[in-house]
Amino acid sequence: MREVIEAALKGAEISYEEPRPGAFLAKLPGQHKLATMTWLIIGDQALHVEAFFCRQPDENHEAFYRWLLTKNGSMYGVHFALDPVGDVYLVGRVPLQAVSEEEVDRLLGCVLTYSDEGFDRALELGFASSIRKEWEWRAKRGESLANLQAFARFANPDAERG
Repeated sequence: MREVIEAALKGAEISYEEPRPGAFLAKLPGQHKLATMTWLIIGDQALHVEAFFCRQPDENHEAFYRWLLTKNGSMYGVHFALDPVGDVYLVGRVPLQAVSEEEVDRLLGCVLTYSDEGFDRALELGFASSIRKEWEWRAKRGESLANLQAFARFANPDAERG
């Protein structure tokens, strides 16, 4: 099974390490979320997939969690879940007999898609006040706002409100 995972990671040109036998930590590069660190852990019966998505929201909890649960219904291979402190992960299990290079590639593609495409919306729902404060702080100091541009619609006080 280790050979299948390694072949899939190498074939997709994904950087990874194997900190212990059968546990692979892959770095999936994104556009909205710069990187999604993803564990692929070979168990006795299943391959466990786990990736950190974001910390628990600061605000707007009901809308944030409703959005996550709505997303879960249409996802393949992984779903959103919370850890004991409320941080959000993408997690899944695949029976070992179903694991192939193609399936590992598909799972990693799903993790990357769900993480990267949903990241800005999750931040908007759960961290809008913090983003506004960050925008204001950077603007006052003349710091770059480049990585906050996805939130300009609601964070930039100079943006037209509709």
